Amino acid sequence: MARPLRVDVHGGWYHVTARGNERRAIFRDGVDRGRFLRLLGESVEQFGLALHAYVLMDSHYHLLVETPQANLSDAMQWLGVGYTVGFNHRHRRVGHLFQGRFKAILLEAPAAVEVSRYVHLNPVRVRGLGLDKPAQLRSRQGLAEKPGAALVRERLGLLRQYRWSSYPAYAGLAETPPWLATRAVLEMLGRGSQAERQRRYRQFVDEPVREGLLESPWERVEAGLLLGTAAFVRRCRKLARGDTREQPQLKRLRARPGLTEVVRAVERLRGEPWERFRDRHGDWGRDLVLYGARRHCGVRLRELAVVAGGLNYGSVAVAVQRFEQRLQNDPLLRRHDETIRNQLLQC
Repeated sequence: MARPLRVDVHGGWYHVTARGNERRAIFRDGVDRGRFLRLLGESVEQFGLALHAYVLMDSHYHLLVETPQANLSDAMQWLGVGYTVGFNHRHRRVGHLFQGRFKAILLEAPAAVEVSRYVHLNPVRVRGLGLDKPAQLRSRQGLAEKPGAALVRERLGLLRQYRWSSYPAYAGLAETPPWLATRAVLEMLGRGSQAERQRRYRQFVDEPVREGLLESPWERVEAGLLLGTAAFVRRCRKLARGDTREQPQLKRLRARPGLTEVVRAVERLRGEPWERFRDRHGDWGRDLVLYGARRHCGVRLRELAVVAGGLNYGSVAVAVQRFEQRLQNDPLLRRHDETIRNQLLQC
């Protein structure tokens, strides 16, 4: 089995997740979850971590962690082994509990707000609430109806009442445990009192729940390892160490081009500046920019909405999906897309 590539840095921000072996439950009841949180709190003190967000699901967990001492691997190993020993003893079982080693994505600090939202929305990403993966695909294709008021209330109710998440503390609905650090992320939402920042955070998390379209930050992850700007990726590339035979991510770890490079490439292809065809609805050049930036560079929908003349991000998602369908039936568009991809690889 290939070993996960690690980039341990002082002051690094990480999204950490681990799943149960064979996707089985790692938390069977509240006792298990409570014990895991106690160990998590102990790991914060013992290893000097800053835990910014968490959620415990039945078969996996998500953490948003900062490592002032560049010791993420040591801390997660201690947590995993300690929890597994207690779980096996309590449930009279033996063997591995987790599916391989934990996974960690190193992210640029400003991305922490978006990643924390992703972590906190996990409890509502279920079929019964119309927010599972197939439902999200229909939303991006523009095929899903806007959720009714009753369904939105049900989604928000579960989100706010879910006990095994740091969201209630962020939203001002529960006390913040001493081992949970909410201040850094809340301060990223602007100035104001604690109550004002908590209100803005509730709005930030509630908006996609109301709209039924939960954008994922992971489409922009480089080599399954890094999330941030091109400059951030370049800096972190120098810190990655490993064996390309055991860690194939090293081969894929390169700076990803951005929206600017996509626009320039399409401008060369069309022979006219972006401003001239940006507002032409259905124009293949405009849609190729949106598609290329989203699929090949992982640019966020909201960023694309701004550069496309102030569209909403749902409209951008629909435009990208429709262009993808056009590619299947139009050989010329496929050649254009291939040209753009080749140019981006040379950036």
